[in-house]
Amino acid sequence: MPDTELGRTLLAHARRALERHFGLTDEPLADDARLAQRGATFVTLKLYDALRGCIGSLRPQRALGEDVAANAVAAATRDTRFLPVSADELNDIRIEVSLLSEPQFLEFTDEADLLRQLRPGIDGLILSGGCRSATFLPQVWNQLPEPREFVAALKRKAGLAPDHPTGNLLAATYTVRKWCE
Repeated sequence: MPDTELGRTLLAHARRALERHFGLTDEPLADDARLAQRGATFVTLKLYDALRGCIGSLRPQRALGEDVAANAVAAATRDTRFLPVSADELNDIRIEVSLLSEPQFLEFTDEADLLRQLRPGIDGLILSGGCRSATFLPQVWNQLPEPREFVAALKRKAGLAPDHPTGNLLAATYTVRKWCE
């Protein structure tokens, strides 16, 4: 399926899932065979260009349509950084869907080595250490264009100190195809 058609389908699917969640429609989600393939997505909600929720999946563990619908509702209701989205806000919410590639683990010796391997604006990054893990989508490079700042902020998001030894962490990168309303 062409990329733009896939994007329109995923955005419409996310929007319909939110409308159903808020009781604004009882129309079923699309029964589209293209959404049956496994996929990992993040759904980002913005209200007047401000982040309002973002939740997703790092690995393809369910059908693409199911993943987008579940992540859209979760972004609206379970992102702990925000109060849940209300039905009254829905018309002003803009949806972004990111379809993730399979994460690729990086081998690195220290933070400098990790930083050299990152591709700003292209790579999403997952950092994991012990029971702590966090990710930034590639879009976050727009706010944090310096790789050292990007990694430090991601460590904070994971609940680690920015100066936590990077050599003790696992790192994986991924790319996304994204579409916005």
